[in-house]
Order: sequence, then structure tokens, then C-alpha cells
Amino acid sequence: MKSVRKPIAAVAEMLIRKPAPMVFNAFINPEITTKFWFTKSSGKLVEGKKFTWTWEMYNISASVTVKKIEKNKRLIIEWPYEGAPTMVEWAFSPFGKKATFVSIRHYGFKGTQASIIEQALGSTGGFTWVLAGLKAYLEHHIELNLIADRFPKGK
Repeated sequence: MKSVRKPIAAVAEMLIRKPAPMVFNAFINPEITTKFWFTKSSGKLVEGKKFTWTWEMYNISASVTVKKIEKNKRLIIEWPYEGAPTMVEWAFSPFGKKATFVSIRHYGFKGTQASIIEQALGSTGGFTWVLAGLKAYLEHHIELNLIADRFPKGK
């Protein structure tokens, strides 16, 4: 039996103590997402459309394309990462009636194996910060500024 190698992917997961519709909405509605991730968006996510996300503190933007939306269950986008298109998939799994287990999987990295591993590790760290910020914001109404403070100017 031949073993099949899975492509290298970044994975970040966390339990958020809020219902799935609220957690899902936090990722598609920029009025909420800007409280814990990027600072600007060209709009609320819609399947088949392209959006621009901006991180003003770093003077960078990314153009993402929404590939799939399954309301309150799944979100898939195409994200330009290190100059090549990659895919990011969110899965929202109810955990009882008042919590949601969020899983983010980022895959499709290009380059040498060492480069792919480096990209996956960086993305895992980044999405872990995003989930931690989301948790603080939704559960405790606190904006931690984790993304902005991850790379303060001059560091």
C-alpha cells in the first residue's frame, strides 16, 4: 500500500464561545472583522465576488476572491500569498448551542519544500492571532490589536 502525502497546509483552530451564526458573520461582515483583523474592506463578503482587504498600519492590501459561502458552516477564499494564489477555508462547527469550533486551513503554497514550510508556519501563526483576537472581541468585547501589535513600527 502506497502512502499518499498530503500537501502542506497551515491550520489554526479555536473554540469561540458564541453561536455559529455570530462567529460566521464576524468573518463575512467587515464592520466586525475590522475589530480583530484587517482595518478596511471593500465590502461584506459575497460568493463569486472579489474584495480588497487593507491593513493600514502596514500599508498593505490583498485582493481576495470568495469561492464558496455555506452560511454559518464554511467559507472559502482565494488569497494571494507570497505572490501566488492560495486557498483559505474556514469551517464553523457548532459546539453545543452556545459555542463554535473554528478551523482555518490555508493551503496551495508554491515554491521549494523549505519555502512552503516557512509559508505554512507563518500563516499558522497569523491565523492563530486572528482567532485569538476574534475570541477576545466576541466573548469579552475587547479589541486586543493583536495584528497591529504583532509587528510594531521599527521592529
